[in-house]
Amino acid sequence: MPYKFNASRRHKFVKPRFRVTNWSEYNESLRRRGDVTVWISDAVAHQWAADRRTTRGGQAKYSSLAIETCLTVRVVFGLALRQTQGFMRSLLRLMKLDLVVPDFSTLSRRAGKLDFEQLKQQAKSEPVHLVVDSTGLKVFGAGEWQENKHGTAVKRRSWCKLHLGMNLDTGEILCSDLTEESAADPTVLPDLLDQIEGVVASFIGDGAHDGDPVSNELQHRFEGVEVITPPPKNAVPSPKAESAPTQRDQHIATIQNEGRMAWQKQTGYTQRSRIETQMGRYKQVIGNKLKARNIKTQRAEAKIGVNALNIMNALGRPTFEKVS
Repeated sequence: MPYKFNASRRHKFVKPRFRVTNWSEYNESLRRRGDVTVWISDAVAHQWAADRRTTRGGQAKYSSLAIETCLTVRVVFGLALRQTQGFMRSLLRLMKLDLVVPDFSTLSRRAGKLDFEQLKQQAKSEPVHLVVDSTGLKVFGAGEWQENKHGTAVKRRSWCKLHLGMNLDTGEILCSDLTEESAADPTVLPDLLDQIEGVVASFIGDGAHDGDPVSNELQHRFEGVEVITPPPKNAVPSPKAESAPTQRDQHIATIQNEGRMAWQKQTGYTQRSRIETQMGRYKQVIGNKLKARNIKTQRAEAKIGVNALNIMNALGRPTFEKVS
């Protein structure tokens, strides 16, 4: 990914070409993503009803797994809550299962109370190469046609910020969070790192993650982690740069001596474009809007979308080889 300061002379660089080497397998994985032969496993059917509670209070009728299953169908097929209830009702009828589908109001009420511990990634034996970025999801987006066609008053748009952390080796989204649009990326990073079990070998983030707070947080959690964040053009080395240079000091020296493009290639910062591709894939497959109305249910909707996207990616991913 070329640095933006070189955009005016980007045409002088030859764009590399790549070729997909597993077209047949990848095409089949894309077909399976749209397969409507959805089925409910016996394990889910047996856990459809909620366990009896031992504390005081009302007894839940449906388990969290049942609610999550219905909401996953809603996110994948882009349904409203009432249509989700009808879809699941017909599915259980085809399977001849004597189960009751949660009504749309129950799905809406229970969505914000789901516990997503089961979405936490399992510890991996090999270190993780993590890349983090964020994008915006629209919450209120009606009125564009009336504004452009009829010149009606401009309505305020509301956005939420989706933060994603991806494993560069597997393309799997390891951590995610949804915040208000005013939340800064470095403040969300500790919550993202809490979702990762295992060792992080390297971390790649954009310029918003540059600074001591992010670097100290990563080095405190993961010993020997390589932090790759682009320093600004007016960055200066630390006072101890000559005697005990930090990773940031080394990055600044490399940029000053060899240029920012060379630094990107040496450090592997160009791999950050893959998380931007993953965010585009999320908006293309899951959608760029949130149907939920409050932040708790919106977070649940985003978590379910991330989990569904990971399942789709596990069906098959393209492999490339450089042609020229």
